[in-house]
Amino acid sequence: MAAARSAISVMKTFLLRVFTWWNGQTFGTQVWTALYGEFVGDDEFGNRYYRTRNGKIDPTLGIERRWVIYNGVVESSTVPPSWHGWLHHVVDVPPTQDKTKPHPWEKPHRPNLTGTPGAYRPSGSTLAQGRRPKATGDYKAWTPDNP
Repeated sequence: MAAARSAISVMKTFLLRVFTWWNGQTFGTQVWTALYGEFVGDDEFGNRYYRTRNGKIDPTLGIERRWVIYNGVVESSTVPPSWHGWLHHVVDVPPTQDKTKPHPWEKPHRPNLTGTPGAYRPSGSTLAQGRRPKATGDYKAWTPDNP
């Protein structure tokens, strides 16, 4: 029974890699990375960063290719600012080789929490905890009869 579950799990993982892109790297990305990629580093979320092997310049782009393989669900907001700058060629040195230290006023990176229980819900929102404040009566609805 356990062997059957294991085989189903392996098959599910294989099919997800072949047919979906939002559950981590696809099979094509895995092959491309193995053939042409050079590991650069990883971040605190477990995302792994790559560039073309030996910094080879892509003739189509005119720059080296850089990419990320997400840890789990593909969510671009889990890329920290330092890695985002490197991915988009804002800086040439990856954060693993950068000697700068974060400023004391910098807050730690937080991914986008929209759609999760941790999302921001201002007071007055129907999804906020507690009761919604009563209307103050200072609003008059517009109607086409009243210009």
